[in-house]
Amino acid sequence: MSKITVALTEIETTAARAMTTHGAAPWIAAEVARAVRMAEATGNLICGLYYLESYCTQLQSGRVNGAVEPFVSKPKPASVMVDAKLGFAQPAFARGLPVALETAREMGTASLAICHSHTCTSLGFFTEQIAQAGLIGIGFTNASAVVSPPGGNSAVLGTNPMALAVPAKDGGVAFQFDQSTSAVALGKITMAASAGEEIPLGWAVDADGNPTTDPNAALKGSLVSTGGYKGWGFGLMVEILAAAVTGSVNSMDVKGLKLADGPPHDLGQFYFLLDPTGYSGDGFYERLARVADAVAEQPDARLPGAGRVLPSEVQVDAMLWDRCVNLGA
Repeated sequence: MSKITVALTEIETTAARAMTTHGAAPWIAAEVARAVRMAEATGNLICGLYYLESYCTQLQSGRVNGAVEPFVSKPKPASVMVDAKLGFAQPAFARGLPVALETAREMGTASLAICHSHTCTSLGFFTEQIAQAGLIGIGFTNASAVVSPPGGNSAVLGTNPMALAVPAKDGGVAFQFDQSTSAVALGKITMAASAGEEIPLGWAVDADGNPTTDPNAALKGSLVSTGGYKGWGFGLMVEILAAAVTGSVNSMDVKGLKLADGPPHDLGQFYFLLDPTGYSGDGFYERLARVADAVAEQPDARLPGAGRVLPSEVQVDAMLWDRCVNLGA
């Protein structure tokens, strides 16, 4: 597989051009392209350029509305709701975030519900923005059903990720994580199948509910939750917050996220925003430092996402890059 070096600015520009060529409004394409750039910068390849062709084909088929203006409202004093109107999640979040930040600073906490949107791909892209603004950000979203319950063999939940980002005292992000509640992301199994490689035992079960190392059998079966019943519980929590609270679609009712045709995704995302000093003042940062120092004392340990420095360019699969460039031709 041939690789080439591409600047992140070029990745962002190319992604935006491809989406506007296929019908997205310029400001909407720009918001989605920022997320594509960040995914590539952090090595989250499944959420980066890998998704661009899907965005473009679904813009053409009408699975996602690339020109709709999200509608922001406040149904309760500390509740911010954004109706994405079956458009992209990134611009919906961009419209709702300033209102949610203002609300959280005034009230001490706020919730932000993104309703009826296209997939948001990388959830940490959003919670990081909350932490960059000085607040704790916790996020949840669901996806098409690929995870069966413990002891079962039929998918009920999506990979249903959750993310946390914590602000540093002097600005920036102290640490953050973004992880699925399934044992692994579905993309890793599809990539193993394409490469003809086996997968570790404990990632998935086949159509009969038996553990398997065959990625093709796993794709006909379902993933399992990380940590068994514990991960299943977290997945259920995410499903309730992302689907039920936002009034968006259940994982079981989402068709394949990358299929060119079909109904809109109609997914939801839910975020908590919290003023870290609202209860303990600077005591928050003292307790945070206590944990950070204890981790830093151990040579091979680190807080997730702490001190992250992003590159200015990355390695990209040459064939994938050519396809992305041609999408904007």
